[in-house]
Amino acid sequence: MESHQLWAVNRRGQALLRLGRVEGKFQRARELKPWQGQGPVQVGEWPFLGPSVASGEVCCRHQQQRRGSSKRSGPRDDQPFSGLLRPENVSREELVDVLRAAVVDQKGPLVTLNKPLGLPVTGKPGELTLLSVLPELSQSLGLGERELQVVRASGKETSGLVLLSSCPQTASHLQKFFTHSQRARRPTVTYCAVTDGIPATSEGKIQAALKLEHIDGVNLVVPVKSPSRKDILEGVKRTLSYFRVVAMGSGCALVQLQPLTAFPSQLQAHMALQLCPLLGDHMYSARVATVLGQRFLLPAESTRPQRQVLDEALLRRLHLTPSQAAQLPLHLHLHCLYLPGARPRDPPIKLLAPLPSYFSRTLHCLGLHYQ
Repeated sequence: MESHQLWAVNRRGQALLRLGRVEGKFQRARELKPWQGQGPVQVGEWPFLGPSVASGEVCCRHQQQRRGSSKRSGPRDDQPFSGLLRPENVSREELVDVLRAAVVDQKGPLVTLNKPLGLPVTGKPGELTLLSVLPELSQSLGLGERELQVVRASGKETSGLVLLSSCPQTASHLQKFFTHSQRARRPTVTYCAVTDGIPATSEGKIQAALKLEHIDGVNLVVPVKSPSRKDILEGVKRTLSYFRVVAMGSGCALVQLQPLTAFPSQLQAHMALQLCPLLGDHMYSARVATVLGQRFLLPAESTRPQRQVLDEALLRRLHLTPSQAAQLPLHLHLHCLYLPGARPRDPPIKLLAPLPSYFSRTLHCLGLHYQ
């Protein structure tokens, strides 16, 4: 095997995945600039996923029709937040069934699923998490002793794509691809979000130095102005995200977000700094205050988390009572994930996950259309 190539080999010894490599550094298949690759992607010879996933839109429509969501003509007010998952209310067997039904595609060692909001990836011993049921999920999907492991996943308070692999070598290669892309500031994920408020510009980048602080028993992300070298050594991180407004109406916006760095709650903190907190953000929305119609930021260190407060007009548009709004889920969905093409010069492959039902309901109520 040549030194400039990496291969993932399945149990039959067939070469399934090839990632370009030059002198120990992963070679990009194609430079993915912000928002590049949002259009149709040519389907390459990707043996794990196949055309149904590489084209993205096919598996998205398939899953929506299977759930019956495409036939709904309007929002269901009796169940405004359907599609949420509360691990404390389900058994291990029920969770495995939920995850099996959430599988978007399975080809070779790769499994892609659309994780519901509320399910943590990791947790304390004894807690019901994605990792804790991977052995049962692997058996349920007919993988035998080839146990799945997480390659990429959205967090507990975020819905969306999860990429799993039953081949450790494949998982390692893909994780290196994501790590190298992050270091090169090339986006590999796109989130969909709904914001309370409309960004001042239709697209742009958000740069902020962030740190984690333990305040009143809660770990909170706090922005740091002009961090010193000592601050960086003590855990302050310079973060960067791109945003683009897709649609706007009723004082809200549908936004695409691409984080180019990784930090806890980065996207929530970034949009709060833009005076447009995410809908359902009960951690950082309190930092944005309004006086005489003008928004401004409150000091992050002295502003404690509280339930997001929405104005009466927005509540009417969403068909929610104040008590329901206090339970509003975070509208942040890992919608798109980019994988390397089968060959070094191939364009990246785009995986898509359908929006959750409560997210689609919100878009319908606000008159926001996502294409």
